[in-house]
Amino acid sequence: MRQSSLVVVANRLPLDDNAAPDGACEWRRSPGGLAGALHAILEQTPATWVGWNGGAGPAPDLPDVGPMRLRAVPISVDELSGYYEGFANSTLWPLYHDAVEQPVFDRGWWETYRSVNRRFAEAAAEVAEPGAAVWVQDYHLHLVPEMLRQLRPDLLIGFFLHVPFPPPELFMQLPRRVELLRGMLGADLVGFQRPQAAHNVAQLATKLLGAQATDDEIHLDGRVVRTGAFPVSIDVAEMQALAARPDVVTRARQLRADLGPPKRVLLSVDRLDYTKGIEHRLTAYSELLRDGRVRVRNTVMVQVTVPSREQIGRYRQLRHRIEGEVGRINGEHGRVGEPAVHYLNQPFDRAELAALYQTADVMVVTPLRDGMNLVAKEFVAAREDDAGALVLSEFAGAAAELPGAFLVNPHDVDRLKDTLLEAMDADPADLAARMAAMRRHLRTHDIVGWARAYLTTLDHTGRLAAWLPPVPGPRRARHQPV
Repeated sequence: MRQSSLVVVANRLPLDDNAAPDGACEWRRSPGGLAGALHAILEQTPATWVGWNGGAGPAPDLPDVGPMRLRAVPISVDELSGYYEGFANSTLWPLYHDAVEQPVFDRGWWETYRSVNRRFAEAAAEVAEPGAAVWVQDYHLHLVPEMLRQLRPDLLIGFFLHVPFPPPELFMQLPRRVELLRGMLGADLVGFQRPQAAHNVAQLATKLLGAQATDDEIHLDGRVVRTGAFPVSIDVAEMQALAARPDVVTRARQLRADLGPPKRVLLSVDRLDYTKGIEHRLTAYSELLRDGRVRVRNTVMVQVTVPSREQIGRYRQLRHRIEGEVGRINGEHGRVGEPAVHYLNQPFDRAELAALYQTADVMVVTPLRDGMNLVAKEFVAAREDDAGALVLSEFAGAAAELPGAFLVNPHDVDRLKDTLLEAMDADPADLAARMAAMRRHLRTHDIVGWARAYLTTLDHTGRLAAWLPPVPGPRRARHQPV
């Protein structure tokens, strides 16, 4: 195995589930997904990505993707159940999202989670050059930094949490809270989406580990662990180029015509998850129809829901509830040839997404809790026409960066209804000013800027950041699966 001076460690390899006809691998993209966030950087940077390929059983040998090498980590069917479906997504995920759903604490899951984390750490240790930088990603791999430090103390180790980090009173519920905290703090730099997360970790390190801690540094076991906020972003230039492509512009016009054309189009694009507030959103729209404040003849909602974690029972139940509610709304308020809600539960090509973004009058992004939410940023980047309104949850990390959005508490259904109407009826000049301001922010806070800030803080030298594209520029947009 060749070694690299930069190693990314993440639960999934950034691959489409289907190889190209010539056997080449392609990037796997999803709304708000890790691969989507990192693809603009690593497709141009010599590095190795360590991750699971998505299938149970032995790890396959995989070809390079451009300059990037791939190292697959094997996970068995039983391990998938305990590590991924169990501890990561039925214990940590709900707890980290404010316990929107009740987390499940299973002792067997923890043992599997620890075992799989060790396998990831061993793979990273094997492919990292002496003195290399290893960038561990997200809640699936909380234990890897400490394990990796034990295996390879020569490495520079970073950890970035893409999801929210919970307040101390929630984290304290975890039976393995000390091990999880120590695992994460094995890194030299721990990055979060928002400053509050670093504050939460500092409080926990003081309480549980007896460390001396501030919101910037934690002194533990003779080491200094730096912490900070590094809000993740998107490849702005790629989305702008994609939205400007003639075929995408034509497709947007066709979609608008296919929808009626109604006077107003509300659009939501979410991964299927109970944190995304899809049910609250449907309730608000249903009540607007019931009360006659919007009418099917001039307003339509398009809800794109990308399948996710369907092997987990509560996700299957969520899908059934959403589909039942969409059916009820259409049955009560739709007309022949005019459904009130167009519901699509399928992956989407990125070109189709860019066309949908340009079709929307109001983009509705109302998660109950979200680390960042990159769909909101993609919508803003795609709207060079200065049109469209963004309704955004206060509880998405993106809310701190996009004050031009119509911010709302999605738990307050009455206020959500009023905000939707406010966005639909807003003055076009006001919308243009809001959108232009948000795009200006994104152009100077894109994905390359995020990586540059993190990697420069990690190594202090600029050596790692020197591998990044020097200036964000137009990139050729490609048809890629969502």
